[in-house]
Amino acid sequence: MNRTLLVGLVLLGAAFGAGGTWLAERVAPGELSGADRARVDRAVHDYILANPDIIPEAMQRLADRENGKVIAAQRSAIETPYGNAYMGNPNGDVTLVEFYDYNCGYCRASLPTLDKLVQADPKLRIVFREMPVLAESSIAAARAALTAASQGKFKPFHDALYAAGPVSDQTIAAAARTAGVDLSKRPSDTDDEIRNNLALTAKLGMRGTPSWIVGDRVLSGALPLDRLQEAIAAARAAKS
Repeated sequence: MNRTLLVGLVLLGAAFGAGGTWLAERVAPGELSGADRARVDRAVHDYILANPDIIPEAMQRLADRENGKVIAAQRSAIETPYGNAYMGNPNGDVTLVEFYDYNCGYCRASLPTLDKLVQADPKLRIVFREMPVLAESSIAAARAALTAASQGKFKPFHDALYAAGPVSDQTIAAAARTAGVDLSKRPSDTDDEIRNNLALTAKLGMRGTPSWIVGDRVLSGALPLDRLQEAIAAARAAKS
């Protein structure tokens, strides 16, 4: 099977679901005559040329499908907070996971949106996972946040550090004092937690913060309230 035909069938399968997948799985090398193979090849080729917009859509669907498999296999680890690094309903029926960096201005800008989400949805839990990728100080801040979470003081520390301005040893210490966190009692597994988060984000193709997981979907960027609510509603509907 030549490359154009194979890629075309994969793209059509991703774009059109079961029908395209059925065709892609059943057209194996050697099953078509030369003339039939040429006709299918030409049909796929012509369709893609006439509808080039299906290519990014199809590739995104493929990525979403693969991400869904990764998330499903690790759902418990992804959705279980470290300490009390969550807000909202601790037993919520849907969990929104934010991957964030304390040096990320878009993460800071998302704080009011998250407050509105939990105020409007009493069944929602939001879990925070560290993704310290923007600066060396991000790692120190992530360690401090995990220390706060281990002491049951994550959210006060989280809000205090974002309110403190640029991340530094001084602002981390000030946020810890505000939240009543003893930074000298950092748990021994905080670096493992950070490494695991970064390995997961790499596997899911996350390239920046904030990034989100809800249901089987990965979302990126400082999303507006309605977009997050739509994703949460879809995840809730998929469970029913």
